[in-house]
Amino acid sequence: MRKTFNGKGVTASGPYSHAVDTGDYIYLSGQTAMNAEDTSIAEKVAGDITAQTKQCFKHLHAVLEEMNLDESNVVKVNVYLTSMKHFKAMNAVYETQFKKPYPARTCVAVLELPLEADVEIEFVAKRH
Repeated sequence: MRKTFNGKGVTASGPYSHAVDTGDYIYLSGQTAMNAEDTSIAEKVAGDITAQTKQCFKHLHAVLEEMNLDESNVVKVNVYLTSMKHFKAMNAVYETQFKKPYPARTCVAVLELPLEADVEIEFVAKRH
């Protein structure tokens, strides 16, 4: 049976769930800093890739918490950047979020992201 979850303090910019639990794996939708329930956060982090990346992780951790999971359950991360010039700053935040062994990761540059975000991050997690 498939279960869906939404994180506290995190909004959705469309008709989707923040996470879908398939039993073995949990798929978390991509989060941007602009999905904060507190709309003033989007204004504060606009143009600041470090702040946006931190906020993405805050949202993803809120979703993980709803399922009694944490970063140790994350097995795959996909990162979307509007420019690879943001890679170094994003990576500096990213490396503070996980311990070895690190999850697998893909990072790609895209033309643009929803809500004028500069970074979007999604997780795949697995229960221990």
